[in-house]
Amino acid sequence: MPDGIGHMTVERLVVGVVTGAHGVRGMLRVKSFTADPADLTAYGPLTDASGQTEYGVTVKGEAKGQLLIQLKGCTDRNAADALRGTEFYLDRALLPETDEEEFYHADLIGLSAVTEDGMALGTVRAIFDFGSGDMLEVSDADGKVVLYPFTRDVVPSIDLAGGRLTVVPPVETEAEKGADQ
Repeated sequence: MPDGIGHMTVERLVVGVVTGAHGVRGMLRVKSFTADPADLTAYGPLTDASGQTEYGVTVKGEAKGQLLIQLKGCTDRNAADALRGTEFYLDRALLPETDEEEFYHADLIGLSAVTEDGMALGTVRAIFDFGSGDMLEVSDADGKVVLYPFTRDVVPSIDLAGGRLTVVPPVETEAEKGADQ
């Protein structure tokens, strides 16, 4: 449902994705998107994107930074392999409220990115973490994509109700320009 200028409030959030099978008895490896990965099932029942299918998930352990889970009805490796890419969703209302300086990634997707003087840069399409902090992917009207560090210096203000965030593009140094050529 709309929430301001063209921004949509997301009712269901992806909290995990199946990355593959673990062993031969149907266990799954799952990348959790919750702040504490072990909290994947702590907020309520996990469902598909529509909320119609509820998954019976039991966390069995952790290996190589991923959760090991048993999914009700998944009893062998073939069934587990077939679930690769399955996303687990949670009703947004079940999640804790964010602090003033915290945001769910889903809240930022679709926001307009503008400069401090109001010039449109594009729309936030994705948020990535390549290991050194979150990066916002902003796509302009022509499809050109630019990544911006999601830091207070680069993104000094976020107006969820207004559907936009302010970006102060980092200044590229001469050394960085030379490295790009």
